[in-house]
Amino acid sequence: MRILVVGLDNSGKTTIVLKINGEDTSVISPTLGFNIKTITYQNNGGLIKIIAIWAMGNGQWAKCMEMNIEIPVNVTFGRYTLNIWDVGGQKTIRSYWRNYFEQTDGLVWVVDSLDLRRLDDCKMELDNLLKEERLSGASLLILANKQDIKGALTPEEIAKVLNLEAMDKTRRWQIVGCSAYTGEGRLKDLIGWSRM
Repeated sequence: MRILVVGLDNSGKTTIVLKINGEDTSVISPTLGFNIKTITYQNNGGLIKIIAIWAMGNGQWAKCMEMNIEIPVNVTFGRYTLNIWDVGGQKTIRSYWRNYFEQTDGLVWVVDSLDLRRLDDCKMELDNLLKEERLSGASLLILANKQDIKGALTPEEIAKVLNLEAMDKTRRWQIVGCSAYTGEGRLKDLIGWSRM
């Protein structure tokens, strides 16, 4: 299963992906391309094998870690794999997003709930993504990030700004609040959501 994680720059995409994997989030730098995390879930008493693969600047791949950790997961069938593509959100990179659309099963749109001045850009970019034919069958999860900071818009307010109720009724979507920094919210629900 292929999950594409996108959003404007500084929305917290990489931090969210790292936090889901239980990795260190103390030092994060802007993603100037993409990162890939391949997560294999095995229904054997909650054992999850995480293999993290990162793209290096020279086009080579590096396997940076492999570990077994115990996480309770509600899986009704044997084994499945999530390939999570974390793509940079800088304005100069956004035109390249379309290179990652093929065979995408789930789209995670990360919103900086504090960045009020760029919410119109956020809405425009999301609208453009949802017009893409190659993403027409992909489920949509909107993560209203930075809910731990005073002044953040609620998920309901973000939904209103993004006009989510007017979205094509055939698309499966959900919006949830979260904090990539603290891990609060429903970040672990990404696993369950991706299977809906």
